[in-house]
Amino acid sequence: MDFEFIVEHIPLYVEAAELTLKVAFIGIGLSILVGFLCSLIKYTRIPILSQIVSAYIELSRNTPLLIQLFFLYFGLPKLGIAISSLGCAIIGLTFQGGSYMEEAFRAGLESVPKIQTESGTSLGLTGFQVFRYVVLPQAISTCVPAFCANIIFLIKETSVFSAVALADLMFVAKDLIGIYYKTDEALLMLVAAYLIILLPISVLCSILERRVRYAGFGN
Repeated sequence: MDFEFIVEHIPLYVEAAELTLKVAFIGIGLSILVGFLCSLIKYTRIPILSQIVSAYIELSRNTPLLIQLFFLYFGLPKLGIAISSLGCAIIGLTFQGGSYMEEAFRAGLESVPKIQTESGTSLGLTGFQVFRYVVLPQAISTCVPAFCANIIFLIKETSVFSAVALADLMFVAKDLIGIYYKTDEALLMLVAAYLIILLPISVLCSILERRVRYAGFGN
């Protein structure tokens, strides 16, 4: 194990980790928004839009992110639409993550007993107030475990972005292996980088899940 090589190339991994986190932060943030809006459409059963959302979810969940990225990066230019590597990564992560977030949010919304919404209505609350004060707080607390699992899953999915020439962690590792043939060292730094990113997030998610359970929700 060449530790001098590792120390020398740590800055490359730090730079790649910053880019990976940037893409993950934007993509996951947008996927949360997309997932929440889609879950509302499915929950309220809006005609036509509900069918469109169902088709989107099936398409997203049943095609690999790598194939989606290839379509965005290599396929769309054939139609005259060119998107940068960064743009493809964000769009791909949002497209993939939105369907998973929708499933998590919708499961939380549907877990709230119907009698609670009926009780809220009987107390004189409007439909929006019932959703805002009765359904939504319980739904969010219930879907926290799935929500956190999706975040970790989507961060790990960023490892395929190197396929569209984005200089993320995987790209740097493959580049160093190809140039210097330092496979063990490059992969060790790659594993360490993902552990440094994911372990704190995993711990925070565990703390959040416990706090939600102690509050009396999510059981």
